[in-house]
Amino acid sequence: MEQTEIINSNSLSDDLGNELALQHLLKLAIELSSERCTEKLLENILQSAMELTGCDGGTIYSVLDQKYLEFSTLINRPLNLHLGGTSSKDINYAPISIFNEYNQPNNKALVAISAATRECICIDDVYACSQYDLTAAREMDKKTGYHTQSVLTIPLENHEDELNGVLQLINPKINGEVIPFSAHQISMLKSMGALAAVALTNRQLIDNMEELFQSLTRLIAKAIDEKSPYTGGHCRRVPILTMMIADAVHNYDEGPLKDFKMSDADKHELSVAGWLHDCGKIAIPESVMDKSTKLECVFDRIELLIHKVEIVKRDLEIKFLKALFEAQKQEDLLKQETLTTEYNNEISYIESELAFLQKTNLGGEFMHESSKQRVNAFAEKYELMVNGIKAPILTENEIYNLNIDKGTLTKEERSIINKHMDITIAMLEALPFPKHLKRVPEFAGGHHEKMDGTGYPKGLTKEQMSVPARMMAIADIFEALSAADRPYKEGKPLSECLFIMAKMTQQSHLDPDLFTIFIKSGVYMLYAKQYMKPEQIDEIDITSLPGFTNI
Repeated sequence: MEQTEIINSNSLSDDLGNELALQHLLKLAIELSSERCTEKLLENILQSAMELTGCDGGTIYSVLDQKYLEFSTLINRPLNLHLGGTSSKDINYAPISIFNEYNQPNNKALVAISAATRECICIDDVYACSQYDLTAAREMDKKTGYHTQSVLTIPLENHEDELNGVLQLINPKINGEVIPFSAHQISMLKSMGALAAVALTNRQLIDNMEELFQSLTRLIAKAIDEKSPYTGGHCRRVPILTMMIADAVHNYDEGPLKDFKMSDADKHELSVAGWLHDCGKIAIPESVMDKSTKLECVFDRIELLIHKVEIVKRDLEIKFLKALFEAQKQEDLLKQETLTTEYNNEISYIESELAFLQKTNLGGEFMHESSKQRVNAFAEKYELMVNGIKAPILTENEIYNLNIDKGTLTKEERSIINKHMDITIAMLEALPFPKHLKRVPEFAGGHHEKMDGTGYPKGLTKEQMSVPARMMAIADIFEALSAADRPYKEGKPLSECLFIMAKMTQQSHLDPDLFTIFIKSGVYMLYAKQYMKPEQIDEIDITSLPGFTNI
């Protein structure tokens, strides 16, 4: 009868232990499936294992390049130690080599042997064990005053037999007494280790995919950079400025946007959109994207114009010398003097007009109608003879390009440039973005839209755009105005950048609430000090900005 009671008691104890273990496994399974931080994930594994076995402490290691074990979290309750993981306290121990210089298991560290052999190692008494070199554990006990007795080391392997961690536990206790690890505990911990290894693998796969995607977004910016160093700088700076604005808006506690907040996930999504906001430029011809002067195509045709002017001057010189020779034969001094004066005046006029055309070729903010008339008059006045064929000094195409109103692009070329937004949106909408990046196309596709609906490519109004998309519009414009690496213009002074943007805000092109935060938070100055030339950062009187009373 007594024997039966003992058996029933043991059975009940085992049942309770199994139930507790199952509860821990289920709890851990839920935590592992939802935890996004690898460090926290590793710490959860360690703490669950300690709770299941009643251990004093333990350490969990992550794996570096399948060669080293790096301390992730270390806990020792009697010593009140919690290092690494979520503790905010660093573990100042160097990673442990899994193998020695002969590519054999590093027998000076128990965790290295377990990692190298992929075997579970259980030691009942550290001070009685002679199978392994446990000098390091004993030396650590001397330093801390702690007594390590029972040790269990379990390698964490995934379904592909790859090592992705090592778990080490010390001194399990019952009623305050240290006991050896039981076969039942080891079995439960191995099951927990297998579950943890799967979760770690999934987390690492997700992290690797995220890292790969981040690298691809930067690779696109680099590809555009290699194609065009001018727009490449823009592709790198816009996401940086966008995130500066996002942080400022998130922290701003006044005005209509005081309740607008962005989580880390929201900011990550916006950052990805920032890196991809101009990806469509990869399909734009360099001849258009890098057109630094009005006459540039494969080469800058201003050089050709200079040569054509020289031919005209040569022809005028020949004509003048012939006429002068005849006047000299007739000994007509008055005619000689008149011919010389007319010739010198003509050459002076041609050189003056060439200088004007060279300046016009560089482009600018605006070209007056009188300047266009001057280009047309020069074109009509001169022609040159090449191989007996008359040709105009300026072709129709050259006249058309020189008379560009603003910048260096014709209407047709501007249309090609603007098409980069259609290409960007088409590229991004074709990508199967995961749920946490679903808004990337909308964020990236709106930076050329205007609040009054006159922008492109979709003509969206303020109400149709998200706040992050409106942020990127401000970042894109400020970067474009201040950039000193454009082929067709110098970077504008800071005061002029803000003045132009204030006017654009008045004209309902930019979001006034966001521009207010942009100014009042000082984001513009933070960016300027990092990315603008010192000579661009001039004195700024915020009160002089158009519409300041509304800011």
